[in-house]
Amino acid sequence: MSTVRIGVLECDHVAERYRGIAGDYRDMFQVMVTAVDPAAEIVVYDARGGVLPSRPDDCDAWLCTGSSASVYEGEAWIEALAAFVREAYEARVPFVGICFGHQLIAHALGGRTERAASGWGVGALPMRIVDDAAWMAPTLASVTLLYSHQDQVTELPPGGRVLGSADHCPVAMLAVDDDVIGIQAHPEFGAAYVQALLEDRVDRIGEAGTATALASLERPTDEATVAKWILAFVHARTRYRG
Repeated sequence: MSTVRIGVLECDHVAERYRGIAGDYRDMFQVMVTAVDPAAEIVVYDARGGVLPSRPDDCDAWLCTGSSASVYEGEAWIEALAAFVREAYEARVPFVGICFGHQLIAHALGGRTERAASGWGVGALPMRIVDDAAWMAPTLASVTLLYSHQDQVTELPPGGRVLGSADHCPVAMLAVDDDVIGIQAHPEFGAAYVQALLEDRVDRIGEAGTATALASLERPTDEATVAKWILAFVHARTRYRG
């Protein structure tokens, strides 16, 4: 039976003191993917450690994780990964970027990512769907997701369009042509991990902002639905290997 082979480009690692919550980022993505498609094969590449695939078609599709880094910092591993994004785009291999990965899509393909003038985007926040696609089923007018970011996409790359917009982040979900999507939020996160991040970053976020974000974690969220969207996108766009 054919299965889809998904490469996870890991751009950071969970601090050791928090790995008891949900493991490392690779574990979170494994759980997110296999909850929707138990047969999916996951292959992890430590992109921050300088480990990248040799070719875009080494996997059927790519998922790029979040990171504490900023895509515009100019570090060698970031620019190498940006080059790989361009290779995958040119080869039309499906690519999904989450948070840092979403911002990297813009950085790599001719858009712009900057530090958000509005400050931190944190907690459980709604995103309006402004341009839906066939793989976004069930169709919803908005989804509430978990956010934790300072940077955001401020200019779309050529061929890009906005799929979802949040009050604090106008480009909260994007597509580039038909083979690339980016999501600023974290459908792989759970509330317990976001709570730990918030409590660790009070000095950076501010007490009032942290309190508001912590209170928001009581809201129902739509990670499971967005995970289904991601896998539907992958299945719709990928070529399967037997």
